[in-house]
Amino acid sequence: MRLNIRTVIVLGIGALMMAPALIAGTIYTNAVQQRAEAVNMTRLKTVGQMASDLLGRRTHQLWRDVEGLSRVLDLEDTTEIRRHLSFMSHIDPRFTWIGVANVEGQVLAASQALLEGQSVAERPWFRRGLNAPTAVDVHDAKLLEKVLPARPQPRRFVDFSAPLKDTMGRVVGVVGAHFDWDWVESNLAGLHTPGIDVLLVARDQRVLFGPKDLRNTTLSVGSAIAAGQGVSIPFTERWPDGKDYFTVTLPIQFEDMPSFGWSLIVRADAENALAPTKALIRSFWTMLGAGFLVALGLLYLFAIWLSGPLIRIVKTAEQLADGKADQPPYEETRYAEAARLSAALVRLQALAMTARRSAAEGKDGGEDDGAVSHVRLVK
Repeated sequence: MRLNIRTVIVLGIGALMMAPALIAGTIYTNAVQQRAEAVNMTRLKTVGQMASDLLGRRTHQLWRDVEGLSRVLDLEDTTEIRRHLSFMSHIDPRFTWIGVANVEGQVLAASQALLEGQSVAERPWFRRGLNAPTAVDVHDAKLLEKVLPARPQPRRFVDFSAPLKDTMGRVVGVVGAHFDWDWVESNLAGLHTPGIDVLLVARDQRVLFGPKDLRNTTLSVGSAIAAGQGVSIPFTERWPDGKDYFTVTLPIQFEDMPSFGWSLIVRADAENALAPTKALIRSFWTMLGAGFLVALGLLYLFAIWLSGPLIRIVKTAEQLADGKADQPPYEETRYAEAARLSAALVRLQALAMTARRSAAEGKDGGEDDGAVSHVRLVK
């Protein structure tokens, strides 16, 4: 079955309009989504840098205090050391405990005299502090849990320590400081941004701070592996909860202090982050589809307008072919080609009528001559 001109016009021109619109729309929406992803990554990186700078700067302030003590304390005057350390812990509540131990690990003086006379020889902060300034990652309280006031949640500490040296450069003791892990968590919690999770990850990929369902778990996602290596990389990856996240990994810089090996993972649910963009894309396709339907309607009306004269001309031509020339062709004036075809059909109809008339006249003349001859023969 052959297509009529209306169908050819609607389908042909509709396809010519739709194809470039689909191609351009696809390119545009892909560019919009990629731009949205880049904006979200930049936003996460900005939040991560703010958190990293804040935590690194505030922790470094504590380290400077401890490092400064290692250069000024004199083990000969334990009373003065105790007074000085107690004053420091009083004016700066971030320090839960500050103390000085000799090379055998016996605590000589400490804030509020806590643990004085006890041995800390097996504690990591002391053993490492004998050799060099060190920072010990978060750990449960051991000795201090027994002498500090009880509370519902177990205490956890982060430690700083540094060797004490005499005038000859020999190590004569270690100064150590514990500050409460709650202080770190409160700093990170203060950076909460709706729709964004901030995770603090240790070198062994263990989550030290973050959503409750992830705390104290060891992650195996790519961002956690990058965090363990201290690398800053943006990711789009699927997490154990089955959701896709935009993630940015940022190692925390502590300037000249020993590093804990911490990194921040800042993440956002990709579905939620892209929800406004996807709504915009859906609106775009909806408007494009509505516009295309309107265009098809207008195109159909145009096809009717264009094909009307041709249909009438075709009917007239078919009548002429069938020998029906009683009605004159419709005078088409809608556009030049239709007018020319209509005029041609008028001329053809005139020629056809003239030929029929001539044929009729010739037939009548032949019949009259036969009658005369017949009369003559009778005579």
